[in-house]
Amino acid sequence: MGKLLWTPSKEQKENSVIWKYLQFVNKETGNHFSDYPQLYDWSVNEPIKFWETIWDFFDIIGEKGEGFSTKEVPEFRKMNWFPGAKLNYTENMLRFMDGDSDGIVFYGENVVEKRLSRKEVKRQVLSFALALKNAGVKQGDIVAAYMPNLPETVIGMLATASIGAIWCSCATDVGSQVAIDRIGQIGPKVLLTVDGYYYKGKPFNCETNIKEIVDAIDTIEKVVVVSFAGEGTLPTVRDTIPYETFIDGYDTDGFVYEKYPFSQPLVIMFSSGTTGKPKCMVQSAMGLLLNQLKELGIQSDLTREDKLLYITTCSWMMWNWQAASVGTGATLVLYDGNPSYPDNGAIWRILEKEKVTVFGLSASYIHMLLNQGYSPMKEVDLSALKEISQTGSALSDAGWDYVYSDIKKDLFFNSIAGGTDINGCFAIANLLKPVYGSELQSAGLGMKINCFDDNAKPIRDVEGELVCEFPVPCMPLKFWNDESGERYFNAYFDVFPGIWRHGDFVIFHEKTGGVSFCGRSDSVLKPSGVRIGTAEIYNQVEKLPEVEDSLAIGQDHNGDQRVILFVKLNDGFEWNEELIKKIKTTLRVNASPRHVPALMYEVKDIPKTMNGKKVESAVTNIFNGKDVTNRSALQNPESLDIYIALKNALTD
Repeated sequence: MGKLLWTPSKEQKENSVIWKYLQFVNKETGNHFSDYPQLYDWSVNEPIKFWETIWDFFDIIGEKGEGFSTKEVPEFRKMNWFPGAKLNYTENMLRFMDGDSDGIVFYGENVVEKRLSRKEVKRQVLSFALALKNAGVKQGDIVAAYMPNLPETVIGMLATASIGAIWCSCATDVGSQVAIDRIGQIGPKVLLTVDGYYYKGKPFNCETNIKEIVDAIDTIEKVVVVSFAGEGTLPTVRDTIPYETFIDGYDTDGFVYEKYPFSQPLVIMFSSGTTGKPKCMVQSAMGLLLNQLKELGIQSDLTREDKLLYITTCSWMMWNWQAASVGTGATLVLYDGNPSYPDNGAIWRILEKEKVTVFGLSASYIHMLLNQGYSPMKEVDLSALKEISQTGSALSDAGWDYVYSDIKKDLFFNSIAGGTDINGCFAIANLLKPVYGSELQSAGLGMKINCFDDNAKPIRDVEGELVCEFPVPCMPLKFWNDESGERYFNAYFDVFPGIWRHGDFVIFHEKTGGVSFCGRSDSVLKPSGVRIGTAEIYNQVEKLPEVEDSLAIGQDHNGDQRVILFVKLNDGFEWNEELIKKIKTTLRVNASPRHVPALMYEVKDIPKTMNGKKVESAVTNIFNGKDVTNRSALQNPESLDIYIALKNALTD
């Protein structure tokens, strides 16, 4: 059980959206629930009725159909959730987009600031939709984005969804081959892109990458170019048109939203691609709408009075999550670039200026601030900030403490975890429960998750596999180009037949009902057969002031496995025997002797995915004599040369 960090007041509980939802469920079902555990148990025991109440609570615009399917589920991916139901994702997202108040606010570091009123956001979405139709885009066609986190990116997604086309996106900070590996698999008809972007105040031109993408994907018929950080000229590629010209001249009055069934895709999401070409996961508009409103509107307590800013890129599922916040009526504050440029206070000053109420960030960003000794509460006025949403990877104990000691003492800390696979969260927070250190407060409503041992038996208070025992609407409809379903099955159901295995090690805490995430189960270490999650090592090592980052792997050695630890130091510290001893002692005392690595090296860089997650698999392959199959999927592929050199120098 973690340390008690925060408890919601009676007023906070009773003014929360989740409390209003609980009262709504009681009225609709005749139950008398008074707390979250009761509500959660009902949501997973009566999943059909539960999702029906989500539809009703948010007053979804659409045709509800003939009732939801039964509980009989021969296969997860064949669940027919909403027979006869129809809706339009964009119509529901834009219901609050009227009037002159801010709809989307944008910051491109300290270089560009832009505001769009609610009615202007709606006008551009519908104009873009009509332009797409005029360009020949039909239901089921693909619109791809190679974009920064701009207002036009959100507008493009909503416009695409409004006409039944399918959206996918990659950020412009990834190389052209990474983008081609993703969007090239699905054959987009239109590419939305940009002339350039800013990073650390410097403009980067995108023309070369755009040309390589367009040359490699012959299905692209139109290239729509947003002007942002370029020199005002279009890239010299075929079929280009400026964004403003593309959407100009359309009369949006009387726009008709066609309604689509549950099987209508909204987006194609891509896996990280670190072990081969990325998987292309097709996800339902109806399923994502209901789950996004549940997670943002109920569990995250987002309302029309809120302003949300999330540090994210268009390559990450959190981009989709933040964009969906407009469906709650909240104002969306977008940020693109380095959040610490020109200094660590940069983005915090924006929070102060815009009076942001909900701020989203990653564990790696918190750890960076912690290691650099930056304390936001001492630098800016965060009186408007009511909530922080954190995800990306497991947060260390020190990171949890830092939120309350250095950001804000009275704060709803909404730590969430799920993934690209469901474009949402299996575990999340809620305002009816306290926050305990290193524990996500609860399983999400409707998410029948469990913690299994190797024999598929539920376990508590010890580490095991995260599984989901009943389908949820946000699970993929299918994988692209996987008509037999074999790749889908192998991704989730080849370990526990008939049950979704997510690939994370977790601990379910009996006393608090919280969930701790311990790292990916495919990167587990097993020295002498003892299972160790890499996060258990990182949580200890990275709290040391000398350590900026670290990476742990297992290497097959003399019929066993030995743990190797790579350490990146903060500026001003030296790698020496004293520090090595300190790391070993910290692990031995605070974890166990099994956690002490057999070998340790200082490195200048840690390989990361485009979303900033450590890539243990590539380094594991190097040290076990296997090929690294997709270097281009890393944000820093050159870092692997460090590990190849270390492996080649090994004599034992």
